[in-house]
Amino acid sequence: MTKNDRQGLNRMNIGTVPAAKPPKGSSRRAFLGQVGAAAAATIAVGAVGADPVAPAAAAQENNAQEFGHNGSTGRTRALRCFNNRVHAAQAEFNTRIPDEVTNGDEHRYPNRIGSYSKGLVHNGIGEVDRESYESLLRAVNSGEPRMFEQIQLGGTAKLIDPQAGLAFDLEGADSHQLAIGTPPSVASREIADTAVENYWMALCRDVNFTQYGNEPLTQAAIVELNSLPAFHGPKPVTPQNLFRGFTPGDVLGPYVSQFLLQPFAYGALPIDQLFTTYVPGVDYVTDQASWLAVKNGQGPFAQNQLDPNPQHMRTGRGLGAYVHIDVLFEAYFNACLILVDRGAPLDPNNPFANSRTQAGFGTFGAPHLKTLVAEVSTRALKAVWYMKWFVHRHLRPEEFGGLVHMNRTNQANYPLHPDILDSQAVAQTFAKHKTYFLPHAFPEGCPQHPSYGAGHATVAGACSTIVKAWFDDTVPLTSIPGITISQASEDGFSLVPYNGAGHDQLTIGGEINKIAANISIGRNHAAVHWRYDYVDSVVLGEAVAISMLRDMAGCWNQPFEGFSFTKFDGTRVTGVGKNT
Repeated sequence: MTKNDRQGLNRMNIGTVPAAKPPKGSSRRAFLGQVGAAAAATIAVGAVGADPVAPAAAAQENNAQEFGHNGSTGRTRALRCFNNRVHAAQAEFNTRIPDEVTNGDEHRYPNRIGSYSKGLVHNGIGEVDRESYESLLRAVNSGEPRMFEQIQLGGTAKLIDPQAGLAFDLEGADSHQLAIGTPPSVASREIADTAVENYWMALCRDVNFTQYGNEPLTQAAIVELNSLPAFHGPKPVTPQNLFRGFTPGDVLGPYVSQFLLQPFAYGALPIDQLFTTYVPGVDYVTDQASWLAVKNGQGPFAQNQLDPNPQHMRTGRGLGAYVHIDVLFEAYFNACLILVDRGAPLDPNNPFANSRTQAGFGTFGAPHLKTLVAEVSTRALKAVWYMKWFVHRHLRPEEFGGLVHMNRTNQANYPLHPDILDSQAVAQTFAKHKTYFLPHAFPEGCPQHPSYGAGHATVAGACSTIVKAWFDDTVPLTSIPGITISQASEDGFSLVPYNGAGHDQLTIGGEINKIAANISIGRNHAAVHWRYDYVDSVVLGEAVAISMLRDMAGCWNQPFEGFSFTKFDGTRVTGVGKNT
């Protein structure tokens, strides 16, 4: 399946489902498909024991009735609250459930070489034990909590929360009502060409973003990536767009988003955005013994060596260090603080934007925004965890790097595309480390959950959408008081003004897109994710956020024309969450 085919699946085919437990032994998704809309309404009404007021009629009731304190008006308020919830649930439920399409590798290869198996039991060349993998399948196919306790692990490291993909939510689309796409097969040219980028990112971890194209490693990366027909990053590859994202604003100005550079304050605590990073030149999982140990989950693992000098963001290693331990919504929360404290213009439809007597606070104000950014992240995680564990179970770059090494050393003959075996990046990796494993930024390698989609990228898509919706995302940053377009100095110890190309074109929306790319691709710099994980997952997160904003439409007392913003694909949407 091509990139365009995958992106064609990234649509908001969103609905919701009744909060009933599947029958024992059946899959959750199959159970949901058997329940009709009428049954869902019956379940909802029966739970309360009263007939709902029709949503349209409820919306037309006199608001003044709600402000008395007798039983009659209190009951009216309760019924309106009930109908808001039923109406949102019914709207989600009526939306078509999308089909999920896997790449077929799990059935194509009996030895599971194209599937995620980290943390399970493996043989000496990293092939997963059949019974260990079957124990994982029994758990995800049954959905029974007891079966997850019976998964056969290869070491002490635990799998990361597979049952999150079975959790429900009370706002926004259900995790099983969303589509993400299909990752490429392990033998495809697309995964081979994507892996070439991962190898180059590992080799270029310590090159300053400002030096891209000015030194031999990135020059060689640009040449090879331009020669690969199935590489789907920005093309033609140039020093300006090397290792950057695909969304509007990504390739303008400095590599690092201004929202990872600008100073701000947590209340009375000033923050200069000097980050702890890792010592340059130290990579991990570059020999067969350490690779097999991390694949089996046989910890404890070593700790990263910390650089004693905090720095502004300037290298791929720095981004990898940040996304190793960040609070998932942290970067977007910080962006909110920067924009709020500097008085960035709100979305023009914000009910308080032109009010003569009122300012927003608990609704449409700063506390509302900041809590939404955190709130949407947990819903994004449930959505992507369903994709990871219950649909795709796609292998990590760490696992693919092992396949490359086994092929190149004649320990195995896996059906990999020759693009990766003949790559200059792989050859340079061997020259540096004397093996063909993909060098990792973390001693433990990849996390203990499948690659596709990406948790960081899905959260990035969701949180970024909330921020873009809240503010006028078309506004240039240079028009906002207190923001000086900057980039890190060459040593990283200070910020220097940036006056290069794109200086006046940086917008709120573009730099929010860029921070989503920085965080998502930062995981690729660390060698734990693929480019398509990022590309498809930010769109999944966007769909999660839009569904949540739409569900809130019936919650506001004041008329609201809905949020407007530019999506990751460049299209402009308006009226999201409109209640008028």
